Amino acid sequence: MKTRYFISAALLALTTVGCSDLDVDIKSQYTEYPDSEIALSARINNAYYAFRGALGRRYDELISCNSDEYTAVSFDGDYLNGRDMSNISLHMVNADASNSQLAVYNDIQAGIVNCNQLLMDLGEGEDQASLTAPLRAVRAFYTFLLMDNWGDTPIIDYKVVDNNSAIERSPRAEVAKWIETELLAVRDNCPSEVSESTYGTPTCWMVDALLAKLYINWNVYTQDVTSSSWSSTTPNEKLNDCIAACDRVIKSQLFNLNDGYKEKFMYTNGAQIKDFIYAMPYDAVTAQGMTYARFRTWRRGQNDNGFYSIEMTNSVGGNMTLTPEFVELFRLPGDDRNTVIAGNTGENIDEESFDVYQYDNATGMPTNVRNTYKGDLVTFSKSISLATGSYTDNSGNVIIRTPDADLNCGATLTGWTQGYRSIKFFPDINDYNVYSRNQDNDVPIFRYADIILMKCEAIVRGGTATLGDTPQSLFNQIRTYVHAPELNHDPDLQEILDERGREFLDEHWRRNDLIRFGDFERDWGFKYDYNPDAANPQYRLLPLARDVLNANTNWKQNPGYGE
Repeated sequence: MKTRYFISAALLALTTVGCSDLDVDIKSQYTEYPDSEIALSARINNAYYAFRGALGRRYDELISCNSDEYTAVSFDGDYLNGRDMSNISLHMVNADASNSQLAVYNDIQAGIVNCNQLLMDLGEGEDQASLTAPLRAVRAFYTFLLMDNWGDTPIIDYKVVDNNSAIERSPRAEVAKWIETELLAVRDNCPSEVSESTYGTPTCWMVDALLAKLYINWNVYTQDVTSSSWSSTTPNEKLNDCIAACDRVIKSQLFNLNDGYKEKFMYTNGAQIKDFIYAMPYDAVTAQGMTYARFRTWRRGQNDNGFYSIEMTNSVGGNMTLTPEFVELFRLPGDDRNTVIAGNTGENIDEESFDVYQYDNATGMPTNVRNTYKGDLVTFSKSISLATGSYTDNSGNVIIRTPDADLNCGATLTGWTQGYRSIKFFPDINDYNVYSRNQDNDVPIFRYADIILMKCEAIVRGGTATLGDTPQSLFNQIRTYVHAPELNHDPDLQEILDERGREFLDEHWRRNDLIRFGDFERDWGFKYDYNPDAANPQYRLLPLARDVLNANTNWKQNPGYGE
């Protein structure tokens, strides 16, 4: 269990108020606040960590399952939930069925409101810049998330919002330019210190990482990416700006790739990880909400001689299975990243079944003890096969299994073990058991490894090389630290996309990457089997949740999703 994020009960109570209010008015403001340091700290935490709950579960489900990383399956109705997650996997996201996942829009928007409320009270004079600059930076980050996933987005700046008028969505290109202006304006007033005291908060390096991410995607945000004529190889006017932002981080010498790949995502991670530029801190007691293992551990992995070396007293879902197409990326021999896949990788990648051994709770590595269920040995299949035949439900009705968009694998040992699993964010089962499936793993948002690969990509796309770096030298920095074979040539765009897949599994950039590289409509999983419209470029934007549309009656649904 982590203890460095423990805070007083009074402060904890204050920091949790309002973080997950899904009905927050985006123009609302408080009229009175306690005038004390603890109240100010609580309100700043409310702004900084408004994304914690969404990132810990529903945002993860939405973004991960909409990429080629995961297929969300069900088990004879178990975890079907009206096809909320299977629809996401099939690129047929429904504003009603997947409302729980899509409603993270409200959580993110609430973070913007929290920032604005503080900025109004603090004022934005030069004497307050050290407080207001990080708030403006995180407000820009929240706005970026909305723009990246939903396109046109309201620019909610308290200085320009008219409380007597309905909030309108601004064109995506205008939002991108506003984000850039905001980040450039506040960058030099954000902290440059990298320490436990600034961990998880906006620094100037977080601003640079966000600028680099904005610039590398500039053609996505400033052109009509939902048009079939949009091209992923159109010249990008911001490539050198991307490289400059990356160089500021590189030249700081505050970050490096010295941490072991598996160790930096374990439940013991934190401020000591020098690869993390900006991360969301979680603690099973004081900063709850991170529950990735619940959905990545196979459905009966908690039982008997289970998946982990300690029996799990809280059940798991097991409905997020790695697509066989994505698993193919993990074929490099000796690659440390192979160890976060519960399945055959490296030289064994072509084997179609994987004998499952228990994983040690302390190290996250497999033991020599087989995983069994009711006496049967557990074996994962690389491919995912949907169930046929029939079964009897709890009411005694005979249900015919027909492969369809339910993505039903069947509620049997064979069905539960379809697909390989990610153990990248390995849980501490002791805390998982005691604190209702909550984990201690911090989730990185921006990493130094991403800075290296974004600079590599920018140069390959036509940007000017700097600091003596070449695409090959940058790419091989990643390969070297994970002990994978190095390239003897400059990587092409496909090699960079594949490397990003290996490096950033479960970190919520894969959907973003696939769209930027023009690969989002590629065939994977079951989407072309059950969604005849899977190639629709309008799906590069997500639909607005029904809750969001109901709260903003002047907004229209994104094209391609009806009303």
